Amino acid sequence: MAQAEDLRRDVGFFGLLWISTGTDLGSGWLFGAFAAVTIAGPAALIAWAVASVIIILLALVHAELGSMFPESGGTGRFPHYAFGSLAGATFGWFSYVQAATIAPIEVLAAIEYLSTASWASGLYHPSTGTLSPSGVLVAIVMMLLFVTVNLLGIRWLSRANSIITVWKVAIPIATIAILMTTHFHPGNFTAAGGFFVHGSPGPAESILRAITGGGIVFSLMGFEGALQIGGESSDPARDLPRAVIGAALLCTVIYVGAQVAFIGALEPATLLHYGTWTGLAADTQLAQAPFFALTAMLGLVWLSTLLRVDAVISPSGTGLLYLTSASRLSFGLSRSGYIPKVFLVEEHRTRVPILGVLLSAGLGLLFLLPFPSWSKLVSVVTGAAVLMYAGAPLALGALRRSQPEAHRSYRLPLAGLLAPLAFVAATLIVYWAGWQTISTLMLVLLLGFGLMALARVLRLDEDPPRIEWMAGWWLFPYLGGISLLSYLGNFGPGGILGGVGPFHDVLVGGQGRIPLWVDMGVVTVFSLVVYAGAMAQSRRSTSISGREPHRR
Repeated sequence: MAQAEDLRRDVGFFGLLWISTGTDLGSGWLFGAFAAVTIAGPAALIAWAVASVIIILLALVHAELGSMFPESGGTGRFPHYAFGSLAGATFGWFSYVQAATIAPIEVLAAIEYLSTASWASGLYHPSTGTLSPSGVLVAIVMMLLFVTVNLLGIRWLSRANSIITVWKVAIPIATIAILMTTHFHPGNFTAAGGFFVHGSPGPAESILRAITGGGIVFSLMGFEGALQIGGESSDPARDLPRAVIGAALLCTVIYVGAQVAFIGALEPATLLHYGTWTGLAADTQLAQAPFFALTAMLGLVWLSTLLRVDAVISPSGTGLLYLTSASRLSFGLSRSGYIPKVFLVEEHRTRVPILGVLLSAGLGLLFLLPFPSWSKLVSVVTGAAVLMYAGAPLALGALRRSQPEAHRSYRLPLAGLLAPLAFVAATLIVYWAGWQTISTLMLVLLLGFGLMALARVLRLDEDPPRIEWMAGWWLFPYLGGISLLSYLGNFGPGGILGGVGPFHDVLVGGQGRIPLWVDMGVVTVFSLVVYAGAMAQSRRSTSISGREPHRR
């Protein structure tokens, strides 16, 4: 089992619940309803239902692992306990990438909404989806504010987040209630071509594309926020599982309610003007700030003004927490020996990993240079997050075999069935993210491996862990296989690296060489084979039982 960490244990149950809720409830509710409905029409509700079931299942898996290993940077360390250093470094890197890059996405969302004000219109270029130079300056100031709050320590962060999260929960609930009671048109659900989107790519594929490209999974993810500061919980065994599951359920209800309210509150004349739900994407005002524009069109000026304020507070609160998560993940990666031990250095009074906070903020700032749009960034981060989540069901299955008697304050029922099911579901979401996203993530992974290798070559760490190749051999066919299936599949057509610039025609994939539904059957069988191979390896590797990560 994990040994104690030298971080302050100041966070109680409600602090953990609000942290998971705060990381879960951000810019997704402000943009996700519009993005999803312009891809799948009202059938986006089916996409929310499918994604919600998958995310809640993954939350239950994480709840058991969090009760076993209540440590800072938990999601990046679970695979290490089960499969050793190779798996730990791989999934830990995906965890770090998604956490470090969400803060700038949330800042981008806040400035995008803010730019609807006349005095702030110069902060953002709606035509390109990027910040102007003055917008970049404002974003840097916001990131520096995040750094300042983090350096004050976890107690200050928990208090600040509790106040922010109460606001973040109250505003969407109030907005949903107002729209559904004052401006709700049930006929919208069958208008503009009907409940389903017709034509290419078809109703079913549109629903699946909305799960990732519509920001649905991005919106729902974040429940694991409490696990990233598990080492700072006052009673982790009792509080972590409840906080993770509670946050996942609460945010799911809010997001689905926001989608229903958005569809129902649209003026029928607006739908008639654009003709179809996909045509609605051409409305630049709705695209720039969906709920602000909607309430302004409905004459709810006071509510639109409140939403503009919320669009700064809500994403900023999420960005603040993800910067915290990223710094704790770098702490966990360093504690496990993957990156230099300098990331373990803490401020002596607050016990905050200083360099982890600063590096995470610096990495985030790179995404604030003129870059792709919110939806483009969301797609990549979603893929990284779900690859991170995919490591958890594998870890749970292996640890049930290697440490069956270990203490768990929460045990996932029917784990023998639900763990492989969760792994298959996570892999399907990665596949639905598409070739452009997956190819980008594979290159990011190679970059991470390169940086870790460089640290070894330059001897930046005098005591790196031994790489356990055999325990994690299944990683190579898994990552290579999902990349090949994505290249041959139906999602994310285009070149590598998102098809940006010179990569537009490089290794063009996602062209549907494998028919729809056949491809998902292949991905399902492939995932189960990988899961079986990983479990077989966990039984053969006797050193896994009772494994501790490399300690400093």
